[in-house]
Amino acid sequence: MVLTLPLPKYHQIYLVLREQLQEGRFAEGLQAEVVLSKQFGVGRVTVRRALEQLAAEGLIIREAGRGTRPAPTKQSLSAGLASSQAKASATRLTGLLENIVSTSLQTSVKVLEWRTVGASPSVAEALQIPVGAKVKKAVRRRSATEGPVSHITTYIPEALASSFSRADLTLKPILRLLEESGIELGRARQTVSARQADALVAAELEVPVGTALLSVHRVVYDTQNRPVQWLNGLYRPDRYEYQMEVSQVGSIDARISVKENLAR
Repeated sequence: MVLTLPLPKYHQIYLVLREQLQEGRFAEGLQAEVVLSKQFGVGRVTVRRALEQLAAEGLIIREAGRGTRPAPTKQSLSAGLASSQAKASATRLTGLLENIVSTSLQTSVKVLEWRTVGASPSVAEALQIPVGAKVKKAVRRRSATEGPVSHITTYIPEALASSFSRADLTLKPILRLLEESGIELGRARQTVSARQADALVAAELEVPVGTALLSVHRVVYDTQNRPVQWLNGLYRPDRYEYQMEVSQVGSIDARISVKENLAR
């Protein structure tokens, strides 16, 4: 079953581009209208309307002859995430780590990208490193019996992942690779929200552009409270679920799973 939102096409494009702006994906500027039109499969008028809404909110700057680029103020770019980040909670990895690894082993992995990049402002902030510092970027698609489940982008400080190969990422979850390399995992801080699929993610997950996805941002720390992994996962809600049980004394038992019909 494919889930879609009853929103105008221009507004779907606006939401997708806003999410990408907040992730710092347009440091070199946004693509031209004609490129975005082809990417989203719509006319230029529709794309232009989405860009006009972003400009009206102060998220982008459009100048004739200079193209379109993100607005320089960090405050305006992060405004859309402020409320959800404020609600992010720290989750102990005891038990949850095992569940994440166990669930990952139920799926197959296609490594879409594995390379060294400079940390963007958002990645640098999450990993507590300087902007531009070298990090390993992994983009993976996980699939179960009935098809794609998730599109996951992970960043790790380069020094911690120097021994990982592309082949390693197809065989083992990154958390297990970190443990095997000597990292003692401590806690995780994560935010769970919703996001619409952009053209790239939609193609990999085999859903229409604009489909509602479960979005998970997770920072994993070692026992010395140093960030060792920043993850942005997008999941098909018809094939993946997140469960949480909170007791009266405040303890949290969090579990994730590929839905039963896929795990058989």
